Amino acid sequence: MLPSFVLLNKPIKNSIMKTNNKPKILTFKTNINCSGCVAKVSPALNSEPGISSWNVNSSVADKILTVVSDGATEAAIIKSVKASGFNIEPIQA
Repeated sequence: MLPSFVLLNKPIKNSIMKTNNKPKILTFKTNINCSGCVAKVSPALNSEPGISSWNVNSSVADKILTVVSDGATEAAIIKSVKASGFNIEPIQA
């Protein structure tokens, strides 16, 4: 069960479960810090091809965006978030 402070925004698509490709988890430091910010970035991330799901943990200082990618690139995610007016930088695993 996820903590209540994590905002889930895009459900995992059934198709991701049917592929042999393993989804990739990408994490980013952002300044997406409230429900209004989430609402502003949602259309961009929800329409980005290859994003299976995503969420923002706005309760931590770095406002962590976690993306389950089924083909979306780090660069495409960064471009979408920046186009929505937010700062974003990848967190290297």
